[in-house]
Amino acid sequence: MQMKHAKKLLALLLALAMVLALAACGGSGTPAASGSGAASGSADNGGSEHAANTLVAAATGFESKFSPFFAASADDQDVVDLTQLGLLVSDREGAPVLKSIEGETRTFNGTDYTYKGISDIDIVHNDDGTVDYNVTIRDDLKFSDGEPVTIDDAIFSMYVFNDPTYDGSVTMYSCPIVGLEEYRQNNTTLSALLASLGEDNTDFSLVTEEQQTAFWKAVNEGLVAFAQEIVDYVKQATESTDLSVADAASQWGFDLDASATIKDFALAIGAQYDWNFSAMEAETAGSALADLIPEDVYNYSTTNVATGESAPNIAGIVRTGDYSMTVTTSKFDATFIYQLGIPVAPLHYYGDTAQYDYDNNSFGFPKGDLSIVREKTTTPLGAGAYTFASFADGTVYLDANPSYFDGEPKTAHINLKETQEADMLTGVQSGTLDIANPSYSKQVAQQIAEYNGTDELAGPVMTTELVDYRGYGYIGLAANNVKVGNDPASEQSKDLRKAIATVLAVYRDEGIDSYYGETADVINYPISNTSWAAPRVTDSGYKVAYSVDVNGNDIYTSGMTTEEKYDAALQAALGYFEAAGYTVTDGKLTAAPEGAKLEYMVNIGGGGQGDHPTFLILKNAADAFAKIGFTLTVNDLANPSELYASYQSGVAEMWCAAWQATADPDMYQLYHSQGSTNYYQINDSDLDEYIMTARESDDQSYRKGLYKAAMEIIMDWGVELPVYQRSEAYVVSSERVDISSLPSDMTPYWGWKSEAQNIVMK
Repeated sequence: MQMKHAKKLLALLLALAMVLALAACGGSGTPAASGSGAASGSADNGGSEHAANTLVAAATGFESKFSPFFAASADDQDVVDLTQLGLLVSDREGAPVLKSIEGETRTFNGTDYTYKGISDIDIVHNDDGTVDYNVTIRDDLKFSDGEPVTIDDAIFSMYVFNDPTYDGSVTMYSCPIVGLEEYRQNNTTLSALLASLGEDNTDFSLVTEEQQTAFWKAVNEGLVAFAQEIVDYVKQATESTDLSVADAASQWGFDLDASATIKDFALAIGAQYDWNFSAMEAETAGSALADLIPEDVYNYSTTNVATGESAPNIAGIVRTGDYSMTVTTSKFDATFIYQLGIPVAPLHYYGDTAQYDYDNNSFGFPKGDLSIVREKTTTPLGAGAYTFASFADGTVYLDANPSYFDGEPKTAHINLKETQEADMLTGVQSGTLDIANPSYSKQVAQQIAEYNGTDELAGPVMTTELVDYRGYGYIGLAANNVKVGNDPASEQSKDLRKAIATVLAVYRDEGIDSYYGETADVINYPISNTSWAAPRVTDSGYKVAYSVDVNGNDIYTSGMTTEEKYDAALQAALGYFEAAGYTVTDGKLTAAPEGAKLEYMVNIGGGGQGDHPTFLILKNAADAFAKIGFTLTVNDLANPSELYASYQSGVAEMWCAAWQATADPDMYQLYHSQGSTNYYQINDSDLDEYIMTARESDDQSYRKGLYKAAMEIIMDWGVELPVYQRSEAYVVSSERVDISSLPSDMTPYWGWKSEAQNIVMK
């Protein structure tokens, strides 16, 4: 059984979002671009609330992991992007720029923009199926401390990301680089080895007796307590105090024997994460595991033990010159190019130059020991536009880097300041902030208009730049929890879910307009509209989500009024319910088939006050369902962590949330049967095949067709209703920032930080 991760805390959810993002971009640094939106000029002093020539930008919260290797949260990653250089840059549509040394000019919204970076990448498909990525970097780069940047810094960085003990967010180690498996084989962590040897081990050739005693004491006390908290949480959440450990674990996504004990559950958690204690934090139901077991034992999961022979190097990473290398993969993978967006981190700072000898298979640190890299996690150094000065009292202080390859930034300092949502607009208005990104809604737009004294987005106090959010809002239905009988893949189970989705879908227009107005659009496919793979209204076969009845006929006609559409949707739902095996008498449901119910619950995080773009949709749909004898219970949760836990643990029947998209539209994590965030519990062999085939092609048109077919399978399962594509807002002080110096045509892949070096303060 596939186990679901139950990430409870908001910080961990943000970390997950960054895993998705990093899987696509590898944590690339800030690129440079020029176009009609680029401006030049000398900086002047900032506003009265600031130090001279300082830009203050809002942040939501830092974890102090500012390392290019271990940053996880969005705000920590912003620090990385501003202080590091990425090997690869992408354009405004998220497409890779392969010739960035001289720059590539691409058209966006009718304007030509030239994108510059530090590398040229030539991709060669070999006759044996392998693929060479020939990388050349500029020969005039310097880190902010004056040290030159060479290809050895890039190779060092790649070896860190591919080390057997690396446990950060970048997933390069899962890519098909030639020789990578051989390099990592027969290496395991001390914690995984101790777990495999067992509590009664008497062979101390690879471990010490003291290590074994300490490890099992931590398991029997700390990890068991960790598992007990999960069981207690599930009992409370389900109001089932008599649940067995196995039943509670099942609700959490773990399949245990009926007689399982708390320790059995603890061991299952350890096995699920290959005994990486840091990764196990994703399952927390309260206490952090780091607070339950000793620090030295916690570090066993990043301590390498060689259990046999392994390759001394990664054969597919070959140094070809002081400023060039070739990376070879065993097959083509459309997502791999984004992995080359890794930061080029300084070997002399994060590693040890005395331990770097490429010809003798030494790459800046002992294999399996990243301790010297981890020591610099809170104090980054790189070659980006800005340098890290300090982090204090919730603010990261950055200074302009005079050695930046695209010229010294025009603003001398950037302060990234932790700010509550409610204080973002008032901060810009009062002068404590220059740039903020509040959650945009009608209410926020009205507040901006009041400050400006005008309904225009640009006013004398603040200027608002709207950008499509790199993701979308949706309603999810868990296939294993909303089904008929025991088969979530049966036609009856699909008909049940489509009955529910059909009624929800018809109320989307009213609900989204009420919350967002013109700043969001209803979408009809499970993909962000910002993706090149998203179906367009003009595409052949484009359909409104859940707009056909059980016989495949269109539910709506062009002449229908809104009320007529609502009635038509309800009648179509009755048809689906009947096909699912429900008893329908005089237009009402009177009995449910085995395994199904007349009442289902949908969880939504509206703060307990209905403050959510999907809340009105649910309320209207619930009222409509009541007319036909079906109950949709709307569970508005005040605590966001409860919402996340409900669907990530596999407990929720239905839920409302949003996805953050990656630059590449790869669907593996979300929808493949083995995807790590397949919370819909969809398992379809045809869908799996489409997803994997799309990964193996570099033909964008062909891939788009495969993804369209994949999305149609997802919709046929009835496990997801796409709801809205919203706008994000950058609210900028018109009084203190030269608005003309902001990037033109900002997108989810190209924001103000992408050209931070060009921003001018008044």
